[in-house]
Amino acid sequence: MFGLAYGDALGAPTEFIDMKQIHRRYGFDGPRVPEGNPALVTDDTQMGIAVAEGLLNALENPPFTPDLITPIWRRKFIDWLNSPDNNRAPGNTCLQACRNLEAGLPWVKATQAGSKGCGANMRVTPLGLVPGFTDETRAAASQLQAALTHGHPTGLAASELTAFAVWWLREGMDPADLPGALRARCHEQRTTYHGDWLEDLWQQPGMESPEMFISRGWDECLAVLDRLDAALARLDRDADPCEATGAGWVAEEALATGLLAFLLFPDDAVSAIWRGAASSGDSDSIACLAGAFAGAHLGMDAWPAEWAGRIEYADALARIGGAWD
Repeated sequence: MFGLAYGDALGAPTEFIDMKQIHRRYGFDGPRVPEGNPALVTDDTQMGIAVAEGLLNALENPPFTPDLITPIWRRKFIDWLNSPDNNRAPGNTCLQACRNLEAGLPWVKATQAGSKGCGANMRVTPLGLVPGFTDETRAAASQLQAALTHGHPTGLAASELTAFAVWWLREGMDPADLPGALRARCHEQRTTYHGDWLEDLWQQPGMESPEMFISRGWDECLAVLDRLDAALARLDRDADPCEATGAGWVAEEALATGLLAFLLFPDDAVSAIWRGAASSGDSDSIACLAGAFAGAHLGMDAWPAEWAGRIEYADALARIGGAWD
């Protein structure tokens, strides 16, 4: 949870500037330390906290089902929408979907069906920290939290992969094995549609079946994993990662570029978020994911101790992370 926020804060000032501007502002090395006291995060961390707090509320009243968690997440997302802290340039997809939720629309009508923006990826990371879930529950819940705002199948598949990457790293997977495990997951789940959780979301123009709908998302994730493999074969730690796996504005590219930043420095958490922040794309989101992966793999000792005292929402991050340590 802290890695998520550290990456978010480090990448926020570089989100809308290119590499030349980054080098002019920070020198060739780019940003290395989150700015400010407190170091401010963006909507990525805010909504990650909302998803996590919803999980904690739901897990107090088992069993964990879609009927239990859906109204809780709806309420958390609406609370975020109306929060005075919601002033960090959030994406239009999240804003419009949350307005629709607040208006009382069923979530399958409230969601933005054509959007696979990366907004759902960063906030799913807490689902990779919860012990005791079956793979099916972790997968279905990861896709549901995405689907509440981003209804495109690639947004669902990428969110599931993000959550599983965090879970596998937390459980001790060697980072070098991660791309292969994610690829295998894509193939295994390619036609799995979690109807009890996703209802009739699949009924979109051009879609003849739930399997046809969800396979589109898995296929796009497989394609970007090909680009990730090619980038890791080159292992160029000095290059802008967006040139290899995409700028990160859409879900599958955010996953792949966040993974690339992490896998270039699997044992150096600060360098992982630096590589995400020193990029030409959606830098806060890329660094946010890289930080979550690094934190799941390496733990709190991987970060400078003084950062924990000045990151925004430190109390919430500590409470959430501590609940699942």
